[in-house]
Amino acid sequence: MSCPYCVGHDLDMSQIELSATYPVARAAFLAAAEFAGASITTFPHPLIGPEGEALGIDVAELGPADANDVVLVFSATHGVEGYCGSALQTHWLTHHAAERPEALRLVHVHALNPYGMAWVRRVNEDNVDLNRNFVDWTAPLPTNPEYDAIAGTDVPTDWSEASQQRTMDELVRLLGVWGLPALQTVISGGQYAHPTGVFYGGAGPVWSHRWLRDWSAANLAAAQRVRIIDLHTGLGPWGHGELIASAAPGDPLFERALALWPDSKSMLAGDSVSAVLAGDWLNVADQLAPHAQLTPICIEYGTVDPITVLQALRADAVLHGYGDPTGPEAPAIRAQVRAAFADDDPAWIAACWPRFHQVLDAALHA
Repeated sequence: MSCPYCVGHDLDMSQIELSATYPVARAAFLAAAEFAGASITTFPHPLIGPEGEALGIDVAELGPADANDVVLVFSATHGVEGYCGSALQTHWLTHHAAERPEALRLVHVHALNPYGMAWVRRVNEDNVDLNRNFVDWTAPLPTNPEYDAIAGTDVPTDWSEASQQRTMDELVRLLGVWGLPALQTVISGGQYAHPTGVFYGGAGPVWSHRWLRDWSAANLAAAQRVRIIDLHTGLGPWGHGELIASAAPGDPLFERALALWPDSKSMLAGDSVSAVLAGDWLNVADQLAPHAQLTPICIEYGTVDPITVLQALRADAVLHGYGDPTGPEAPAIRAQVRAAFADDDPAWIAACWPRFHQVLDAALHA
């Protein structure tokens, strides 16, 4: 028996497809979740997509609501990266739902940042990087004086050929002076002073942030052990899924992740493809269910080189900060962003699948 939606859509055991748009991905996920027998709850987003489509976070749950063990799988923390995550979630629900132990509760959260996924942006409706938004908002915000000095170079006010060349020449010069790791940390580590810049952390908890805390408080009260898998793309070798924990070695969050997934790396130890971040949500995941034992991990799938990724993010930031996201130049920039975070070569998503299956299987049978 096969999923009714998937007939004719090539979503079988031999092939996984990246959906062309957010509505297509959402429809496939919902159909697969229904086919798997999941209970589905939709939380509407207040805004709409580029074609006027409704947006929302869709939550598909399998297993008893009062289970001691809960596994959470998230896609689209960074919107455009959700095309990969959605495809993996949909494929698993279609073909592997029977692998879940009956006593365990499995929750697939589809499109934590639905606005970013629909508009093919990494950030949300406020130009906020959701994984820089989970700082302590009662304390002074992190500072990034090096980014302050280059903010106008990183995201200029226009995207003419002359502007692109001038600013890229300056960034390449800085690359030669600082080296790639330092430049990556300055640009991607997070900043809170430039609302039109890249990797902006915001001025307070954003819609998806508030939803995550509210949903967790209402739905994880019975959990004793919670394992979290957050799906990302854009860093590392093509198709390779690096496992990244946000906690430091010695921290129980990291040590539990390492015990469950032995090749996990700590973002804070300096051996991960990720820069050290301010405000990523996995680093405060234990706040979502403080009574439970939390084990969070990120799977980061590689796509293209870091400069190509940065150039796409810069173009997107200029478009939404100083241009017209519905104008004639927008489709090309959206295509550029998608290519940086979701390789439409079928071999890429096929390469991503085994790692996801391995990681989820370990979480389910821990």
